[in-house]
Amino acid sequence: MAVLDVTGVSVRFGGIHALGDVSLFVNAGEIVGLIGPNGAGKTTLFNVISGLRAADAGSVYFLDEDITGLAPEHRSLLGVGRTFQSVEVFRGLAVEENVMIAREAREKAGPVATALRTPWARIEAKRSEEKVRVLLRILGLDGIRKVLAGDLPLGAQRRVELARALAGQPKLLLLDEPASGMDTKETHSLAQDLLRIRAALGVTMLMVEHDMRLVMDICDYIYVLNFGKLMADGRPSEVRSNPEVVAAYLGAEGDEPVGAACS
Repeated sequence: MAVLDVTGVSVRFGGIHALGDVSLFVNAGEIVGLIGPNGAGKTTLFNVISGLRAADAGSVYFLDEDITGLAPEHRSLLGVGRTFQSVEVFRGLAVEENVMIAREAREKAGPVATALRTPWARIEAKRSEEKVRVLLRILGLDGIRKVLAGDLPLGAQRRVELARALAGQPKLLLLDEPASGMDTKETHSLAQDLLRIRAALGVTMLMVEHDMRLVMDICDYIYVLNFGKLMADGRPSEVRSNPEVVAAYLGAEGDEPVGAACS
């Protein structure tokens, strides 16, 4: 089943083609990578999918529903979640509070019911607390749930951000360079987190990422953009051995950094 179907998307910035007739397809339960050099159009495509940028042409379907003209908040309510390259956490709040705030935004109980503490509101509050505890356990944050998010190292803050995004119960999670700024150990931990999230919650993911080891290790399928055009797509082994991709993005064949990144 297709969770995301992007067809013929084009975006212009003045006379510049940021994206030209780009299409991609993400099946349920997949982790799909979107790679390419800086300026290839990856973030622009993410902005189109999440509704932050209108496309000049093309369509975006989510779970067979046309969301091309919907605002970002409406896409979020349907189940499209997103993280950003810069860490988005409330630094002055504890880890648990960060995640609970994101969860409360999805609660079914209205403000009046919550204020009056009706039985329905109390049931919803308990459900939210349990869902937050589950997310904290999945991401290994339960032991630091009372720690201020701003006091955590970058890797842990990234996990908090993931938990916040997952608290909105997305069916599709857009990950914008989730390993940015991480060292090798933190990136390995992130890979395990993402695989555990998929196994436990069944969340489909589309990921923009420059760390090729991470992409090759966990992605089921990869799309490669270059100068706003789709250059190649395929399984990791196919993309890694594609001469055009190697020449344009991964580097010359036999180059040591490429071999290390793709191992």
